[in-house]
Amino acid sequence: MPTTVLGQNQYGKAECRVVKVVRDGTTHHIKDLNVSVSLSGEMDEVHYSGSNANVLPTDTTKNTVYAFAKEHGIASAEEFAALLARHFVAGQEQIHRARIRVEEYAWDRIAATGHSFVRGGRETRLAQVVYDGEQLQVIAGLKDLTVLNSTGSEFWGYAKDRYTTLPETHDRILATDVSARWRYGWTGADGAPAPDWDAAYARARTHILDAFAETYSLSLQQTMYRMGSRVVEHDPDVEEIRFSLPNKHHFLVDMEPFGLKNEPEAPGGPVYFAADRPYGLIEATILREGAEQLIPVDLTTL
Repeated sequence: MPTTVLGQNQYGKAECRVVKVVRDGTTHHIKDLNVSVSLSGEMDEVHYSGSNANVLPTDTTKNTVYAFAKEHGIASAEEFAALLARHFVAGQEQIHRARIRVEEYAWDRIAATGHSFVRGGRETRLAQVVYDGEQLQVIAGLKDLTVLNSTGSEFWGYAKDRYTTLPETHDRILATDVSARWRYGWTGADGAPAPDWDAAYARARTHILDAFAETYSLSLQQTMYRMGSRVVEHDPDVEEIRFSLPNKHHFLVDMEPFGLKNEPEAPGGPVYFAADRPYGLIEATILREGAEQLIPVDLTTL
């Protein structure tokens, strides 16, 4: 009979939707989160014998999310995740590591009232906090941030073989859905104050957008590197950033059968077909010089 042993394992409650409303007189504030808790530690026996002695029920982790939202409020996704991670490790001797993942959905206030909102933007803010009993690892990010440059992008001079049919272009649409994660150097281990998480997120998002808009692109890889470099160079708290960028291809529609020209410089402007799949997928990590790459490669993979 083959002998088996237990490898890495974890458990928890996934996708706890929590909406916290703060009422400041007639003006209300909303935090809308999707929180996933994952715990690991001395869990061999529950797998080998079925003993639940070391298992904190996943229902308890769900209840903790809601109780913490009430007792502590939600200042930011990162701070809330850190509070939860520390609680689970400190409160249960058998739990050695807690990973909290948070998606935050934005709401914009409708100006006519203080209590009416419209879902803001399409992108989703992300946070992952891991606590091992000694220090925190904070990874922030976003996904589904759709961006497009209608010009200022080329693609030519690439390798070719017998199967290459793509024509070179010196004027194309460049579009992508940005999925990015960045890691902060702050670990909470030395007593240093935590960054202002909301301000740090806003800075990173702004640098990503500005770099995308301002880079004359010869490849999506070049644009991605500029986006990452701008975040790292402008924020000393960020050690590394990882992107997963689908190349949302836009192809010129063949107008020759209609006797029409459809080049980028044609009068009236060109017409494109927006293809949803298949798509190129460009991924990379950009690090501060001397930093260690710690963001998992598959964290941003679509």
